Formats: sequence, C-alpha cells, structure tokens
Amino acid sequence: MASTSTDAGYVTDQEYTRGYYAELNPLRLRLLLLNAGWIPPVIEHACELGFGQGVSVNLHAAASSVSWQGTDFNAAHVAYAREMSRAGDVNIHLADDDFAAFCARDDLPMFDYIALHGIWSWVGDANRRTIIDFISRRLNPGGAVYISYNTSPGWAAMLPVRDLIRAHADVMGSPVGSTATQLEEALAFIERLWQSDPVFARAHPQLQQALAQFKSQDRRYLAHELLNRDWTPMSVTQLGNWLSEARLNYACSAQPLDDLDGLQLSSSQQALLKEISHPLLQAATRDIMTNKRFRRDYWLKGARRLNSLEIADFIRREHVVLLQPADEVALEVRGAHGVAALQRLIYQPLLEVLSDQRVRTIGELEKELHKSGVTFNQLREALMVLIGKGVVMPAQSPRMSALVHNQCERLNEHLCRQAMLGAEMGYLASPVTGGGVSVGVVEQRFLDARRAGMVQPEQWAEAAWSVFMTQGQRLMRNGKPLTSEEENRQALIDQARHFMHARLPLLEKLQIV
Repeated sequence: MASTSTDAGYVTDQEYTRGYYAELNPLRLRLLLLNAGWIPPVIEHACELGFGQGVSVNLHAAASSVSWQGTDFNAAHVAYAREMSRAGDVNIHLADDDFAAFCARDDLPMFDYIALHGIWSWVGDANRRTIIDFISRRLNPGGAVYISYNTSPGWAAMLPVRDLIRAHADVMGSPVGSTATQLEEALAFIERLWQSDPVFARAHPQLQQALAQFKSQDRRYLAHELLNRDWTPMSVTQLGNWLSEARLNYACSAQPLDDLDGLQLSSSQQALLKEISHPLLQAATRDIMTNKRFRRDYWLKGARRLNSLEIADFIRREHVVLLQPADEVALEVRGAHGVAALQRLIYQPLLEVLSDQRVRTIGELEKELHKSGVTFNQLREALMVLIGKGVVMPAQSPRMSALVHNQCERLNEHLCRQAMLGAEMGYLASPVTGGGVSVGVVEQRFLDARRAGMVQPEQWAEAAWSVFMTQGQRLMRNGKPLTSEEENRQALIDQARHFMHARLPLLEKLQIV
C-alpha cells in the first residue's frame, strides 16, 4: 500500500488531527488517582509515545515544570510539534524515531509518567513488545502509565467491516493514489455493499449508524483508524496480560464518569459487579454491560493504597477551577442509560462558589459549602462529575502558575499568530490548568488582533474576516454557509462582542491572555 510505511504499516501521507487530550495532563492523573485511593507519582520526567501533531505534549510542557520527551514516526508531525516547542521555548525533546529506535536509546532519563493515546490499537505485536520492554526498563517504581485504546465489546461487529475496508484499499485502490483517495473509494464500496442488504447488516443493525457517522468524520482520523495495517481492539483483560509483564496494575479510568456506577449501570448490574473482587474482571464485565468502544485508563507500577483518612487529606489539598460561566453549565450528564439530572442542592451552591473562576483547594470548597449542607463525599463526587463533563479541571497552585506563565504566553502568541495565517488548532496553554484549554480558531484570531493593538470588537471581527476572505471560506449558521459578505461580517461582529464580554474575562482568569 503506497500510503503506509513499508516497515510499520502505518499511515504517513495523512497527518493526524490536531487534537488535545486532557486525560494526559499530569494534574488530572494526580487527582483521579487520589480519588481512586492510590498514591500518585511525583512527576518530573514524562514521555509521550506517538504524540501525533504534538499538541498535548507541547501544551503540557509549556504549562508545567515537567520535562517531556516523546517520539512520533510521522516526520511532518514532528516538524509541526518542534515549531511549537521552539516558539514557547519549553522544556521538551521530540524525536521522529520509530518505537524500536526510540525505546533503545540509552540517553533517556527514567520516567515518572509514560502516556500513549490510541497508539496501542494501531501497532502490531512487535511494537507492543517494544513498548512493554520500554515501560519495564524506563518507568520508575511508583510511576504511572496512561493508555487509551479501542475495546473489543463495542468494536466487535465492526471488525469484519474494517478488514474489508482495508482489503479494498489494498486490492482495489489505485496503486499511485493517496490514502485519502483509497479511503473514499473503500467507503463508497461499503455503502454499495450495505445497499445490497447483506445478511451481516441485518444481524448487526447498529452498524448502520456507525457507517453513517463516517460521512461526517474527519478524514485524517478515519485514515488512521481504518487503513493502518494493524488495528486491534482488545479487552481490558487482554491489555492487562500485556502490561503485567511491565509489572503494571490497573488503577482507574482517566474518564471519571466511567467509574460512576449509578450513572452507567442498572441496579442489577451493580449488584452483579459487587460479587467480582478482581479489578480487571470487573472492568471487563462492566465493558460488556456498557458496550464500551474506547477505554482511557491509568496504570501504576508498584501501586500503593491510601486509607480513607489519607485519601481525604490529600484530596483536600488539590486545586480546581471552573472553565466556563456557571450559568452555562447544564445540570445533567449522559451515561450508558441516557441522560441523568444532577442534584441542584449539591451542584448549584458548588457552581456558585466556583463562578468567579478563582483557583481554590478542595478543602477551601468544603468549608465554603458546609453552610449549604454539602458533605465532603458529595463534593468529591460532584467534582468528579464536573471534571468528566469538562467544565472543571484540576489546577496548579498560584506559585507554579507564575513559574510557567511566560512560556505559556510565548506559545499562545505563536498559536494565535498561526491562526491568523490560516492554521487551525483550537487550544491554548493555561498556566492555571497545567495544560490546554479549548479556544476556537476565530477566538484566537480575535486575540491576535487584540495583541496587535486593536481594542474594539468590530476591529477584531474585521481582522478575522480578512483571513476568511483570503482562504475563500464562509461562516456557518444552522449548518449552512452564510453567502453574503455583509452576513459574514455581522456574524463575526456578533461573535467578537460576545467574546469580549463573556469569553475574554474567563481567559484572563485562566491566564491564557
């Protein structure tokens, strides 16, 4: 297949999406491990294997004192990631080695934290053995691993379809065509196959929705998901067998909503799980109950338990911050059985306290909420839910935020300038959260205009409109592009005014601007 590396079977002519993954943030790791009752590592050296475009690794390096290393086999990814790191002058070392070469290096430090987002599902057993050996040799005792991967329960029915898509690209795809061309041809073939009413489709009716979603999904993501030579969803017990060779134990999910039984499980399912004491068997059973497609987990080497008093003491010292206006937070959350309402008697007073976007310790929140009758355990669970919803994030101490403020500022200026030049990367670094915060591309263009001395939102809108005109783009409303120049200009003015009054004060408190 012309579009993949001959030795790795990995798509390299399609750059991966420029996404940011908060689960990799060491601050999130620390709080979630404490909540699960484990002693978290003190992280000085961290490594991300297969960092993609380098968004997460750069934002985490810029917004913290952690020294990051990493590698990615796609040279275009590494070039983009290094450009970001130079702009921020951050403590980061990025290589374009394959896993075998990188993991064999003898000039790497011992790591306290090793992260892999999605990579495990897309590499073959030889690379998995290399990764396990690397973790075994390079992860300090007490260190943590974040790993996300496709899981077999939710992907079981898709496996034959994915294999057919890959086979079509190999056999029927143009030998000189790009991955993008081969992907479109293969997806068109699958659509024609489904129109022929195969018995397999009748046996798995849920696939119709999954295949329909392909039409709207990012082609860069789909190319990596569907056309790599290796693509192996596995159960958490299978992964546990691999990681046990590196002496890793399962700690908890990196998505706290996954571990909330009342949200994800029926009462009979909860009763059944209580009969299972083995953590991996329990997790695998839960995945069947929820038809899990993708897991994001933390694992520990030499995991040590805390008692209940220690857990509470450590958690009270952790900092958190609200990421959006309190009145915009929906008091509901989606689980495996639909949408559940959040208790107003708990969440409303909590959001009111957090509404000024000031960084607080959880102990300070406990004291402020005592008069509202909110207990520590209720506060603890509510924060996990809000972190899972993405509206609250663990935060650094003000002292640490001050230490990394300048390098975040340099990196953010670079990213906003790139947005004015047509780049699309919708995150900026926050010294408060120790990582990335979602800031849309149009908002970044407003910020760049503001840095250039423009003070009125109408000026920001005009600066942003010049980029749209140059690229021949239009804004969207209700899924349709705005046709006239007047409509586009007015839409940008409306956005700029809202940004000035609602978003800018928040970004200032998060020290993004």
